[in-house]
Amino acid sequence: MTLEELTGEHSMGKMDTVGNALQEVLNKAKLQRTITIGVYEAAKLLNVDPDNVVLCLLAADETDDQDVALQIHFTLIQAFCCENDINILRVSNVSRLAEILGTSDKPGEPADLHCILISSLHPSPCKDTAMQEVICFCKESRYLDQWVPVINLPER
Repeated sequence: MTLEELTGEHSMGKMDTVGNALQEVLNKAKLQRTITIGVYEAAKLLNVDPDNVVLCLLAADETDDQDVALQIHFTLIQAFCCENDINILRVSNVSRLAEILGTSDKPGEPADLHCILISSLHPSPCKDTAMQEVICFCKESRYLDQWVPVINLPER
């Protein structure tokens, strides 16, 4: 077995672990109402209370990559998060995210899942093992010069 195969298997196992941890974080945040969904809602929260935000998720499917306005929003949000030491993850499967988070609060209108902010779940996010797993993954990625790591949420 080559080194690439070994590291590939390791990173896939790590991705699955982080994906499961992220799913747990999303479920907890939804229950505890510490989640902000939507590009504009996220921008408003980042403007008012950035110190409480511990994680920013930017979600886009392949079709969203062609949306110039969305990409500009992503660039601005990423810059703000980097400057304010907020962990960022890019989620590549919006449909799975929709399954986890459910439908929109507004009937007949799909939720804007392109940007999701998670505010502090505990006085210290270190006490939440799932959140700690996600934050460690973000920090490891930054150490490897991957400032916005991409993760795929596991299917059911």
